[in-house]
Amino acid sequence: PNRMEKQLHLNLLASRPPMAGGLQSGAKMRMGPGRKRDFSPLPWSHFDLFQLGAHGPVLLLLHGGGHSALSWAVFTVMICSRINCRVVAMDLRAHGDTKVKNSEDLSAETMAKDVGKVVEALYGENPPPIMMIGHSMGGAIAVHTAAANHIPSLLGLCVIDVVEGTAMDALNSMQNFLRSRPKTFKSVENAIEWSVKSGQIRNIESARVSMVGQVKKCEEPMVSPGISKSISEGIIEEEEEDEEGSESNHKRKKEDDQEAKKESVYTWRIELSKTEKYWDGWFRGLSSLFLSCPVPKLLLLAGIDRLDKDLTIGQMQGKFQMQVLPQCGHAVHEDAPEKVADALATFMVRHKFTQFKEGFPW
Repeated sequence: PNRMEKQLHLNLLASRPPMAGGLQSGAKMRMGPGRKRDFSPLPWSHFDLFQLGAHGPVLLLLHGGGHSALSWAVFTVMICSRINCRVVAMDLRAHGDTKVKNSEDLSAETMAKDVGKVVEALYGENPPPIMMIGHSMGGAIAVHTAAANHIPSLLGLCVIDVVEGTAMDALNSMQNFLRSRPKTFKSVENAIEWSVKSGQIRNIESARVSMVGQVKKCEEPMVSPGISKSISEGIIEEEEEDEEGSESNHKRKKEDDQEAKKESVYTWRIELSKTEKYWDGWFRGLSSLFLSCPVPKLLLLAGIDRLDKDLTIGQMQGKFQMQVLPQCGHAVHEDAPEKVADALATFMVRHKFTQFKEGFPW
């Protein structure tokens, strides 16, 4: 939605180890015999994020695997109409438009540190009160970030549709699911249509924003699956034809190939199948980590069957608040942004983190 402010680009320079004996500002370093000067560039990270609002606590939003900050666009408009708050939604490493030096390192520890560094870069040593909200993989990273105390001003924690037990059970079938998705789309519109018709995102308004952050134009011309099939069939037919017809078939194939390359083909921004070695680290031990976080906690689920044993006991002991939002898919905050905004707003006002906006009907 156009109410979201322009993207903010955060360029973070990784710190180098200090030199022996230190080096004062402005001092010149003499190179001794046999020593080589280091001309290599400093490692850097470029994080993309969206911001909205000027007053109140910060809602720090972490998206799920394969998604981007745009996953929160519709929800952001909803929550900002209900309570006094500021919203910061970031593209996690290797997602959206964020660029980091080692984009293949998607370990929970590294991603949690990223979140802490982004908060530090935004607010310095005195960050405002922050409510962290994460969906799926982003929910797991939010828990790891909170447990490691990377955000000292953390007010509360909200995790959306991620539970250790069901997440670990689902890992066995995750590669099959990823293989079942189309590898390419002929347009962004085609990707949006697939996301809605397949049920990945059930809210077309959100899909029209969210899918833009999930796909990208292929860097090199690719052949879409349908065109690829027709070309391959042409090759087979050419081999079966007599030599007299081979020239015309070859000409037709060449024309088809050129036509295919004219199309703008889109593919996924991140190959999630290649991140498999990190999946276990995202989710194993997540329930106990979540319960150990010493801040008020909210768990939003698409179904009650998603609770595992540890969380069931914790919920009975009143260690966190839980709400089930039926008739939603996994992308709960996209499918039902109003209901998620209502639940979060009520939670935050109950804990006196903020107030409802004047005139909002409650």
